[in-house]
Amino acid sequence: MALFAEKVAVITGGTSGIGRATAIAFAKEGAKVVVAGRREKEGEETVALIQKAQGEGIFIKTDVSVSADIKNLIEKTIFTYGHLDFAFNNAGIEQTPGSFPEATEEEYDRIMDINVKGVWLSMQYEIAEMVKQGSGVIVNTASVAGLVGMSAVPIYVASKHAVIGLTRSAALEYAKSGIRVNAVSPGGIQTDMIDRFVGTPESETEFRQQLQSMHPVGRLGTDEEVASAVIYLCSPGASFITGQSITIDGGLTAQ
Repeated sequence: MALFAEKVAVITGGTSGIGRATAIAFAKEGAKVVVAGRREKEGEETVALIQKAQGEGIFIKTDVSVSADIKNLIEKTIFTYGHLDFAFNNAGIEQTPGSFPEATEEEYDRIMDINVKGVWLSMQYEIAEMVKQGSGVIVNTASVAGLVGMSAVPIYVASKHAVIGLTRSAALEYAKSGIRVNAVSPGGIQTDMIDRFVGTPESETEFRQQLQSMHPVGRLGTDEEVASAVIYLCSPGASFITGQSITIDGGLTAQ
């Protein structure tokens, strides 16, 4: 029997990268998957990949920074599948590197609205539903940037520190309610976001080579490697893990 047979998972930012890989991983384990994101075409592509993996899923267009969208997401999930077992709050955006004074108020608001407010709003509605049923697991996407300081991207760093703070606080509040809340903190992962940040693998930019060399294993990670960690955190084997940030960084922060 599949690990998550008859279970339901919601994934924000499920239109590409880590979110898409995790949606497929949940489907392979038997879960019904609700894919949320702003890009409808890419969301439907994720659903097609879920179906190709012999899974079941739907796409619900969602902007995580808008409360009404999150409310709609959770309500439609319950209407369609009856319950909510897992939530992977993965939607996030990067910051364009630059000196501290160069960042604008508009950029600050945009990053904080998606990376922090989006996680906070999502957890509000997810937890409310999980409390009713007395169980549930939430995993939030943080970053190694939430564990250390980094120059040139201070707003992004602050947003990911905030995600870990939200994770720990929620985990403590709902530890006795049958709800576990953890985070994953990836290092450099080969995704479209990384390509925008340091250039594509084909470009072999100095910035990309520098990023790769920062990881002791000598390469960037894959979205499937992060997905595997999310699946584990949602599994019965992780039943004593809550309030933690699991680092997936090829040794970067061990230095």
